[in-house]
Amino acid sequence: MYTQFCILDFTRINLDIVPDFADIPGLTKLWTHTRGDPRITVALLDGPIDLERGCFQGANLTKVQTYWQQPVELDPKDIDNYREIQNSDHKGEIIQAKLQQAIPDELTRQVIGEVFHATHVCSNIFGQPDTPVEGIAHQCRGINIPIGYGHDHSIDPINLARAINLAVELGANIIHCAVCRPNQTGRGHEVLEKALWQAQTNNVLVVAPTGNNRGECWCLPAILPGVMSVGAMKDNGKIFKFSNWGGKYQEQGIIAPGENVLGAQPGTEETVRQKGTSCAAPMVTAIAALLMSLQLQRGASPDAEGVRAALINSAIPCTSEDSEETERCMLGKLNVAGAYQLLTGKPLATAVASTATELGHEQAGSEPLPVGRNGVEGTNPKRSLTDSSLPEQNNQQPTTTTTQPTATTQLITQGITASASSNLVYVLGTVNYDFGTEARRDSFKQLMPPVTVNGNQFPGNPDDAGQISDYIDANLYEARSLIWTLNIELTPIYALQPVGAFADEIYETLQNMLAGATEAKDHEDYIERVSITGRLTKKTIKLFSGQIIPVVKIYSPRGMYGWTVNTLIDSALQSVNVEIEEAQGDAIRKSLKSFLQHIYYDLRNLGQSNRDRALNFAATNAFQATATISEAVALGMEWHSVEVEKSPFCRLHSNCWDVKLKFFDPENSLRAKKVYRFTIDVSDLMPVTLGTVRSWSVPK
Repeated sequence: MYTQFCILDFTRINLDIVPDFADIPGLTKLWTHTRGDPRITVALLDGPIDLERGCFQGANLTKVQTYWQQPVELDPKDIDNYREIQNSDHKGEIIQAKLQQAIPDELTRQVIGEVFHATHVCSNIFGQPDTPVEGIAHQCRGINIPIGYGHDHSIDPINLARAINLAVELGANIIHCAVCRPNQTGRGHEVLEKALWQAQTNNVLVVAPTGNNRGECWCLPAILPGVMSVGAMKDNGKIFKFSNWGGKYQEQGIIAPGENVLGAQPGTEETVRQKGTSCAAPMVTAIAALLMSLQLQRGASPDAEGVRAALINSAIPCTSEDSEETERCMLGKLNVAGAYQLLTGKPLATAVASTATELGHEQAGSEPLPVGRNGVEGTNPKRSLTDSSLPEQNNQQPTTTTTQPTATTQLITQGITASASSNLVYVLGTVNYDFGTEARRDSFKQLMPPVTVNGNQFPGNPDDAGQISDYIDANLYEARSLIWTLNIELTPIYALQPVGAFADEIYETLQNMLAGATEAKDHEDYIERVSITGRLTKKTIKLFSGQIIPVVKIYSPRGMYGWTVNTLIDSALQSVNVEIEEAQGDAIRKSLKSFLQHIYYDLRNLGQSNRDRALNFAATNAFQATATISEAVALGMEWHSVEVEKSPFCRLHSNCWDVKLKFFDPENSLRAKKVYRFTIDVSDLMPVTLGTVRSWSVPK
C-alpha cells in the first residue's frame, strides 16, 4: 500500500545507545574544512517548522508564508497530546486510534504530523552548536517553504511545483523536498516536471527521499530525472526493507544512514530518534551543502550537477551481506570521503583548523577511501564530472552577478547568485474575473441592468460572463472594480493588474477577450485562448473562493492575443507565400493543430521560466512554424514532438532559446527524423524570433 507522505513512515526508535552524525564515515574530517557557508541556501519543502526550538536559535533560518494557502492555527495542547501519544510504546494502529480520539479533527492531526516531520528534518541540517541537536551544515542559510497544510495539499503536484518555483526564485542552491507522492509510472504532472527542469537548469540540486513503501515502489519527485534520490540503511549497514528502489532510482539513488537519527520536536526541547528515508535524505542534503560550501571556499561557484555527480559516482556498491537483493542499494552507499576526492581531486584529510584550509589546501592524514564501483578508490565509472566541477587553480573570488533586481538580490549582495530567475511572464490560458467579496458581487448586481429572456425580464446576473462583459463594455471604468484572472483550464493562476499609461486599453482588451470567450464556438468572434505578457510581483490577492494567487502587472496590450486554433491556423496558412494544394493544406492544418494543442494541453505551464516563455511564444507565433511544417509535410512527414533548449548562440544582452520541431515518417519507421529549429529571444517583456529556420536529420 502506498503512503501519501513520508511522515506516515517516520518511526520512533527507543534505544539508549545510538550513533550520532559524527559516526558517518568521513564527516568529522569534512567538518574540519567547513560547517557550511551562509552564501549557500537550502530550501526545505516540508511542513511548517517550529522555529522557536532552542536548536534553531542563532540559525540563518526563515519560514515563508506561501501565496497559495492559509496556515492552520494549532493549539499547543494538541501538539503536546500528539507528542505524548507518538512517543509512547504503543504500536502503530493503537497510536493512530489514540491520536484520533485525542485530536478528532483529521486536518489538525495531519498538520501537526507535518510540523513534527519538518522540525526533525530541519534540525538535522541547521541545528546549532551546543544545543540539543547540532546539525550537519548549521552555518548555511535555510528557507522553510511549507508545501501545504494537510496531506492532500502537501502532495498536490501543483503546490509542489509552486514551492519549487518559489525556492528557485528565492535563490536556493539546494532544494530538499520531503514530499513522497505515490507514483506507478515514473512520470509526473507536466507542471511539476517543468518546475524541476527549471530548477536544474538554474543550477539547483534537488534532493528527495525514495519513500518507505517496502519494495519496488516510486515517489514524486524522487523518481523524476535529475533528482538526488535517497534511500535508508540501518546502523549495521544493512538496507531497510521498507526503503523503496527500482526504476529511475537505480540511476540516481544512493543509500544513507536512516536509523536512530536524533532530531528536534515541536513544543519541547526534548529530542527524539527516528528512522526512515525521511531521516536519511537530510544527511545527503546537508553534506551536499558542505560540498558546495567547499566549492566557494576554493574560489569556484557552486556547481549543483558537479556535487550530484560526485555523490553518485563515489557511492559504494552493496554486497549480499548488506541485502539479499543488492538492487535495493541502488547505486550504493553514501561515501563522504569519495565524493570529496572526486570534487577536489585530493584525498579527504583532517585540517589543523578551519582557517588552514584556505582554497582547499589540506593537511596530512588522508582518509582511506572504500573501493568504488570500478575497483578504484571511491569512484563510479558510470559518469564523469564536468570541468566546472573540478577545483579552480587560482585565487578567483566567488562570482558576483549584476542583473536586473529580482528576489535573488539578497544573494547577489552576498557575493553569489545561486540561480538566475526572471519575473517576466508570458502565459497561455483563458481570461476570467472574480469579485473577491460577496459585497463587491452584490454591488455589481445592483448596478447591472435587467435582462429580457423570451419576453420575461430578470435581474442582472454578475456570475454570467456574457452579462458582465456587456456591462463592462458599456461602463469601462467598472473594469477596475473586478479582479481579472488568467486561468489554465478552470483554475485561476494569476490576478491580472493593468498599470501605467495604457491601463484603459488593457482593460478594454481584457473585456474583449472575456466577450469572445462567451461566444458560441462556431462564431467568428469566439476566443478559445489568450496570451498574456507582464511582470510577476510579490503581491497576492484573495479570490471569492478563498484561493490566494499572485498578481501579474500588465504594462501594455502588446503580447495580449486572443484566438481560436482554427483561425490561427488559417492566418498562418495565408502567410505562406507559396501555392499549397488542398491535400497538402489539410495535412499542414492537421500537423499544426496537433502542435498547438500539444503545447496548450500537454505542456501547459506557468509561463515564468525562460524556457516556458519561449515555448508559449512559439505557439502564438504559428506563422514561422507554418513555413517549417509545410516543408516537412511536403516530404510526407508528420509532427512528432517539440523541444526547447538554451541556444548556444545569441546576440549581446539577449536571452535566446531554440525551439525544435521534430517530424517523422509514419510509413517508414527506419527513416531519419527531421528537426527544424527557430530561435526565440525572451529577454524583453515581448519575446521575438531571431534569424531563419534551420533544419537537419537525426537518427530515430
